[in-house]
Amino acid sequence: FNPKLQRVERKKCNMSSLLRHRQQKHSEDDRQQYKYQPLPPYADKVYLARQKKPDPWWIVALEVSILLATICFGYYAYNHFDHLHFHVTKAYAHLGYEDAQHQVGQRYLHGKGVEQHHGEAMRWFKQAAERGHPHASYNVAVGHLKGLPSNLKPGEARKYLHRAAAKGHYSSSRYAQ
Repeated sequence: FNPKLQRVERKKCNMSSLLRHRQQKHSEDDRQQYKYQPLPPYADKVYLARQKKPDPWWIVALEVSILLATICFGYYAYNHFDHLHFHVTKAYAHLGYEDAQHQVGQRYLHGKGVEQHHGEAMRWFKQAAERGHPHASYNVAVGHLKGLPSNLKPGEARKYLHRAAAKGHYSSSRYAQ
């Protein structure tokens, strides 16, 4: 290797200075003495790696806070699954999914993952029934007949039972007649 070339590399000069050094004419004695090897033809297209700068403090703080939030969420999801499942299902129910509305009604009716509240259960069953969920239609009608607060007018329970029977709910077909 050429010691001049090594000094140039140590100084971390740009590629143009390396190419200027390459273009200098060397005698055969220089080449044999230093075992000089010319740079390959693609040397001007190879970029040297830059030394990475350390991340700013706010990036490090953001990464640590995301890591802590992930650990806390994992703990919450593992130890309080019913509560988490209820809130995720309720979010889908608010978006209008009839199965989620029926599931939220079931959770309120039985008090699983949430405090038992029959009025809220009937409200969610009614919303799901209006969207065409057969089991929710059956639950609204049976809940009204059992005396749960449903805000149904007289005769509406029969209408919900007929809807559930028309959608193929087996138990409602017995009560609808």
